[in-house]
Amino acid sequence: MAGELYTRTNQKIFYAGLSLESWRKAEEGRAMNAQALVQAEREATLFHLYGALLGLCHEIAGFYRLPDSSAARAEVLLDRQNLDGAPSPELAELIELAENRQTWLGQLLAAHAELFKPPRPPREQKSDPGASTLIEAVSVGDEPPLLERETLESWRQELKALAQRFRVGLSEW
Repeated sequence: MAGELYTRTNQKIFYAGLSLESWRKAEEGRAMNAQALVQAEREATLFHLYGALLGLCHEIAGFYRLPDSSAARAEVLLDRQNLDGAPSPELAELIELAENRQTWLGQLLAAHAELFKPPRPPREQKSDPGASTLIEAVSVGDEPPLLERETLESWRQELKALAQRFRVGLSEW
C-alpha cells in the first residue's frame, strides 16, 4: 500500500496540517524570530498544499492513464487539453477550479507561484518637485496581502474533502 498514489496526497495533507500547527504555535509564542517562523510555516504550508494537489492530480492521471501522469507540476495536468484526450469528471472539476482565480484552488495556485518570484523593492512615492507636498500620490495594492493561517487551513480542508470525494468515484468496483 505504501506505493499507492494516494499515500503521497495523504502525506502532503498531513504535513500541511503539521505546518499549520507550528504556525499557530509561532504566532502564540514570544520568540525573537516569531515573524520569521510564521513566514517559514506559511511557505511550508503552501508547499505541502501544492504537493497534495499534485498528488491528487497524479491519482487522477494514473487512474485514467493520462500521458503526463508523472508530471512534476500540477499545472501540466491541469491543462484543458488533457480533457480532449481523456475526459474525466474529476480532472474537469479541478481544471474548472484552477482556472477561476476567485476559487480556493485558483488562489492556492497563484499563492504558490508567488513563492518563486523575486522580492520586489518597495515602491517610492511619486512626487512633483514643483508642487506643494500637501498631497502625495502613493501606490496601493501592489503587494499581495499575506495569507492568513485560517485561509490555508480552509484550503487544506477543501483539498482533503475533494480527494475523499474523488476517490469514491475512482475506486474500481
